[in-house]
Amino acid sequence: MAEFDLRHLAALAAVVDEGSFGRAALRLGYTQSTVSQQIASLEKAVGGVVFDRPGGPRPVLITPLGQIVLAHARELLANAQAMRTAIARFNAGAGRIDIGTFQSVSNVLLPPLVRRLRDEHPGCDIGIVEDESEHPPVAEVDLMFFDAPLGGGIEHRKLLADPYVLVAPRGAFPEGPVRFADLDETPMVAWPPTCDQPRVERAFASNHARPRIVFRASGNEAVLAMVRAGIGSAVLPKLVVRGAAALTDDILTVHELLPRVPPREIYLLWQSGRTRSPLADRAIEIAVDIAATYRD
Repeated sequence: MAEFDLRHLAALAAVVDEGSFGRAALRLGYTQSTVSQQIASLEKAVGGVVFDRPGGPRPVLITPLGQIVLAHARELLANAQAMRTAIARFNAGAGRIDIGTFQSVSNVLLPPLVRRLRDEHPGCDIGIVEDESEHPPVAEVDLMFFDAPLGGGIEHRKLLADPYVLVAPRGAFPEGPVRFADLDETPMVAWPPTCDQPRVERAFASNHARPRIVFRASGNEAVLAMVRAGIGSAVLPKLVVRGAAALTDDILTVHELLPRVPPREIYLLWQSGRTRSPLADRAIEIAVDIAATYRD
C-alpha cells in the first residue's frame, strides 16, 4: 500500500460528514479540486475506490472499502488531534512535572511552589516524591531538591544557605546567642548520624562540647516534639524551625550558635543533557523566587 497522510483522511471524513466534495472543501478551507485530488491520492494509496460518485445533485456514497478506511481514519485523526493538544499544553507549561523533595523543603518551600504552578497552569499534573536518601533518584524526576550538589551528570542551582540554630525549651538558656561550650554535657535531641548530622556533631567536637544525646529521630516533628516535652534541646536548620512555627512557639526559644556552624545548603538538581519542559523551567524560576524570601 502506498503512503497517505492525515490530510487525505481528513478529506475523507469531511466528504462523508458534509455529503459532497464542495461542502467538504468549504469546511476544510480548500478548493473543491484540491479535495478531489486528496481523495484520488487516498484511493491510490488504499488500492480501491472509497466513494461512488453518481453525479449531479445526488450525494456521493461511501463504498465498503471507504467504510473500513473511515473507521480507522477517525481514530487516527482523533489521536493526531490529541497529540497536537498535548504538545500545545506542554509548550504552554500545562504538562506534567515530577519533583523530588525532603522533609523541610516539603513543609516550607514546596507548598508555595506547587500553589503558584497550579495558579499559573491549572491543567498541569504535578507528581511529588519525598526521598531522604543520600543518593536521591534524580534521573527518575524532573527536578530534585537536595542539600548538596551532585556530580555524575547532575546539574544544580543553589537556592539558599540554611543556617543552624539551637532550639531549646523556654528557660533552658538566657536570651541571645548560645556558645557551644554552654552545651557541654547538656541533654540533646538529634537526627540519626546520617546526611548532614555528622557535620553538626563534628562542630560540637571541634568546640570541645560533648552533649548527651537522649533521643534520635529522623522526623523533624518528632525531634521538635521532644524538645517541646522538655527532654533536651536540638540543633536544627532554620528552615526546619520556620516550617514547624517554632520561632513563635511560647514554650520554645531559638538561639544563634557561636561559633556558627557552616549552613546547610539547599539545591535544585536535574539530569544533565535532558531537555527540560517549560513547566520545569518555570518551577526553577519560582523556586529561586521563593527561596529568596528565606535567605538570612
